[in-house]
Amino acid sequence: MALKLLPRTRRIRAYLRWSDRGKSPTRYLGEVGYETRVRNLEEGWRLAHEKGLLVAPTPEPGSWAKSRAVRSSMQGNKNRDTAPERRLRVVLHERGLRYRVNVRPLRGVRRTADVVFTGPRIAVFVDGCYWHGCPEHYRPARANQQFWHTKIDGNKTRDAETDQLLAAAGWTVIRVWEHEVPQPAADRVETAVRGAPARGNSAE
Repeated sequence: MALKLLPRTRRIRAYLRWSDRGKSPTRYLGEVGYETRVRNLEEGWRLAHEKGLLVAPTPEPGSWAKSRAVRSSMQGNKNRDTAPERRLRVVLHERGLRYRVNVRPLRGVRRTADVVFTGPRIAVFVDGCYWHGCPEHYRPARANQQFWHTKIDGNKTRDAETDQLLAAAGWTVIRVWEHEVPQPAADRVETAVRGAPARGNSAE
């Protein structure tokens, strides 16, 4: 997935690119207009799904992607250090809060939080609107609907399970949608951190 900013109009266009026998075909998907690059990329993928461009007859073994090209392209999307994560971390740091980034709060449990305060045991997750099914901005794909419905529902179920695992271990979980303004989100985090008693370090 590629984004192109038009200098004169400041509009952003999304394109799908893939590799085919040494060539790199490109397909124009449409204009996107969200504030973050991540959200624009997600909208680009939604447009591609809607146009039926990602449907292939044979999936890669062991992969949920429908083709090697799709799998390779989607693996190129960031799943850490995204723009919304960085903006939130900047605000938290400016307020004097210190934290760890992209670590597993619980030993032996493969769940990684975006921002972790090990002393007060607070784990912050910055969730992408598309992949985590944001009630305000998520728009289901029209192509291959059942697959993507199952995929997004699976992500939401995993999120809920993660929250339960952490809560059972004495952690407070704070989830921030990527569309949220950083300052109010940071308010929630700061209130929780400063109001919690310091405890032992449980992060890896």
